[in-house]
Amino acid sequence: MIDKFYLGDIVQMRKQHPCGSFQWEIIRMGADIKIKCIECGRIVMIPRIKFKKGVKKIIKSNAPIDEI
Repeated sequence: MIDKFYLGDIVQMRKQHPCGSFQWEIIRMGADIKIKCIECGRIVMIPRIKFKKGVKKIIKSNAPIDEI
């Protein structure tokens, strides 16, 4: 399970969105995480625990330079 996420990260989820895309952008973080589908622009808000279990990999990281 991946633990470090940042605003603007592009992640690949395990389940496919109905539009056919696996890629999502993180647009809000907190107890819940708001993600936006890269393909169709749909915005979904899910609990952090469910999000962590559903992430397969980070495609593009927006981490601060000192943490890379």
